[in-house]
Parts: sequence; structure tokens; C-alpha cells
Amino acid sequence: MSLKYKRILLKLSGESLMGGKQFGIEPEMLRHYADQIQKLVDLGVQVAVVIGGGNIFRGMQASESGIERVQGDYMGMLATIMNGMALQSALEKLNIYTRLISAIEIKQVAEPYIRRRAIRHLEKGRVVIFAAGTGNPYFTTDSAAALRANEIGADIILKGTRVDGIYTADPEKDPTATKFDQLTFAKVISMGLSVMDMTAFTLCQENNLPIIVFDINDDRNLVRIVKGDKVGTLVRD
Repeated sequence: MSLKYKRILLKLSGESLMGGKQFGIEPEMLRHYADQIQKLVDLGVQVAVVIGGGNIFRGMQASESGIERVQGDYMGMLATIMNGMALQSALEKLNIYTRLISAIEIKQVAEPYIRRRAIRHLEKGRVVIFAAGTGNPYFTTDSAAALRANEIGADIILKGTRVDGIYTADPEKDPTATKFDQLTFAKVISMGLSVMDMTAFTLCQENNLPIIVFDINDDRNLVRIVKGDKVGTLVRD
């Protein structure tokens, strides 16, 4: 079977792991993601994952509780490690070989980030979960996804969201919002559309790394995307 995308970076938000909960991890959502990733692995796709930590702790909001921004960002990075460990466990229950790789050294539970080693894991068919963001404060997990995708030579970033693409406005708030099938990087910037934060977005633009924003809750979408079907919204030059 011919695949359009053979090495992908899947970006998941921590909030999506909550399901119907107010915080934490909904086991059903964890299984949902693991099942979808398994389908890609079965097709021979090399899969890297970056997952956020907003379901556990959001660094940007740390100031509300009196926590210094930098300290809060590091706490958010630790939250992504917890989510990465949970996803790793769910994947291994499906007999999928995984490697959890952390930008913060925490050798008891994760490998340190070494670019060539991460690529070798992908070549061997292991799912690589990148945790702890970039290892630096002031950078989001979107930025980590863009950075790692470029470093490993991914064909595309697949950003899973609750909606089926990029719209003129938030479709959950504005019923008149219309969906884009394809956009250029320049168009996204000129229209002020929120796809990723600007640091991440610019990194993709400068390196001609396309992004697809799609509905992660539809369990057919990931397979359809790697086969080349038009799903969600494609952003490219």
C-alpha cells in the first residue's frame, strides 16, 4: 500500500485526554488514542507523538496561584511526562514497542533526547513519545512539536483537535463559521487564525513543514490522512 506520509508527528493536547472530566486522564480517551496509533503502526507509518500537559497543569496559568512563570512552565513539562507515561502504558498493552523520550533528564522513566537515537527508534518501528516540551520555559508543546518534527525529518505535523479543521471563527461558538480545506502559511498569519503559537508556526513555515489540523475524535481520520485522503485543513506554502 502506498502511503502519502511515512513519518509523522502527531500533536495531541493534554486537555483532550480529560474526556468528560474536569482534569486528569479519562481511560477511554487514552485507549482511543492508542487504538488509532496502532492502526498507523500496522500500516508501517513511523509515528512520533508530542502530548501537552494542560489536563494536569498549565504553566501559563501558574501566576494565578502565585507560582513564578518559569517554575510553572517546568511544572507543565513534568505534566507532559506523566501523560507520556500514560500513553506509553496504553500502547504497550497493545504490544506496540515505544520509547518515552524526555527533554528533561529523568532516567528512571524516560530516555534523554538524542536526535539520532530518536530517529533510529522510528526506523525500527517504535512509537516515539517526546515529553517535557523543549526542556525550556517560555516554549509551548506546539513549539516542541514543530522543533522535534523538523529535527526527525517528519513529513508532516498532524494536529489533533476537537473540530475538523481550521475555520473562519470558532465553530463551537459561531455557527456561521466556514471551514478551510487548504491554506498557505501567509494566509493564516494575515487572517490571524490560531493554528499553533507563532513560534511553532514560524518554525514550520521557514522549513516548509506542512501541518494538518483535523478532528482526532473520528477514529478513521489518521489512517485516511496517511493514505492521502483530504481530511481537515492542510497548511502549506
